[in-house]
Amino acid sequence: MSTPPPPRKDTESLVRFWGFPTVFTWTDGPNAHYPPHSHSGLTTHLIRRGELTITYPDDERPAKQTFGMGDRVDVEAGRRHEVWMGKGGCEYVIGEM
Repeated sequence: MSTPPPPRKDTESLVRFWGFPTVFTWTDGPNAHYPPHSHSGLTTHLIRRGELTITYPDDERPAKQTFGMGDRVDVEAGRRHEVWMGKGGCEYVIGEM
């Protein structure tokens, strides 16, 4: 049995506390995939449920890294990244600069 995440309003408040003015919770279904892309500002992702795997295809040696509940993933402005959700999907709080 998995531990439930903290209330959504609490995790969204935490991301706001980190200094992100735009904050929202997003849910992706099982095995969702985002092809390589970038954002104009810094983004953060606080995982509430499930798993998210990310890679940076422009790195010299791209590697995939998987994150789970409670993990924070920051992506610098303009950095191309590719993302896959786990077999159970993923719910996460996004913060955008």
